[in-house]
Order: sequence, then C-alpha cells, then structure tokens
Amino acid sequence: MAGDLRERLLAAFRWVDLGPAEAYEVSDASGWWRDGGLLADLGPALAALFVPGPPAAPHPTAPHPTAPPTVVVGPETSGFLVGPLVARALGIGFVEAYKGDRGHVADRMLRRTTEPDYRGRVVTLSLRARLIDPADRVLVVDDWVATGAQLATLRDLVGDAGATYLGAAVVVDGCPPARTAELGIRGLLSRGDLDAIG
Repeated sequence: MAGDLRERLLAAFRWVDLGPAEAYEVSDASGWWRDGGLLADLGPALAALFVPGPPAAPHPTAPHPTAPPTVVVGPETSGFLVGPLVARALGIGFVEAYKGDRGHVADRMLRRTTEPDYRGRVVTLSLRARLIDPADRVLVVDDWVATGAQLATLRDLVGDAGATYLGAAVVVDGCPPARTAELGIRGLLSRGDLDAIG
C-alpha cells in the first residue's frame, strides 16, 4: 500500500514552468487534493509514519514518540487541509497554527517569529494557548517542509505551551538530513523524488 500511495502521489504532482523570464519551476500539488482516493489514504498514511517506538535513525536531539500523539497541529494553509485528515485517522483533535495577522483573534495566543525560510521570508506563527495542554503530545502535520524554519518555530511554540513535541509527519520532506533528524520529520516523499519528475 505504501509503495502504491507513493506512485499515486508522484503521478498526481507536476512542476509548472513559468516561462523563459523565470529561472525556476513552481510545484503544483493540486492533484493530491482533487483525487478523492488520495485524500482518503493520506491521513492514515501520514498517521502511520508516527507510531510509538524508537526512532528509525537515532539522533541526539531528535524527538521520538514513546506514546501516541494527543493532538495534531497544522500550519496555514496546507496544514489546515492535511492536519485534520491525520487527526481523524488517529482519533484525536486538531489545532490551527496561524500565520501573520490572521493569528490576531479574540483569544490568548502563543506567538513566535520564524528564522528566514528558503525565500528569505520571516513569518509570525501563533497558536491558541488554551487548546494546547501541558499533558499534550503534539504531532505537527503539513504537506511540504523545505527548510524547517516554520517547523522549528512550531516546535518552540509547543514547548512554550509546556507540551511535548513528537515530530512532524509530512507529504514531502525537502530538508537536509541533519535538519530532518533534528526536527523528527518523517515524510512520504523526499524532494529528490519530485525532482526526478520530468
């Protein structure tokens, strides 16, 4: 099943050429969301990446679950789509991580600003403080992680809430191996898998 899902994810993905004025292509994962079968399978597949037990490749600072997650956190915007799928598969709840001004709501918020991402941008992320309890074990879920800048900030926000960060389940892990280990990232695909698409 895992191999079949990987092939279906690769088949539904494409790179978009912006024309001769641009030196790069942009990713288009819209096919993942349009395919009802992929949506049905993504939640359980991502949840299965994070079963309790020792880490596959021990790293001195890498988190690893010894107990199942109690809540899923997903960042705007794709995390709002993929996160609930994983939460449903695990039978637990979901908490939104807002970006920028959208985190200004009528609630007490935990906020932090990221280090620069792959485009040099910094982003403020925020969580509703009342929705993360010190007893929680938090799994972060997103579609794609490139540098780990936002993920590292979410890990720190989870710590600010007094909860335990377990790691991240993502569709695409594009981080260098050391960053993947540091942040406890587990992915269904690597950036190299997508780069191989012609």
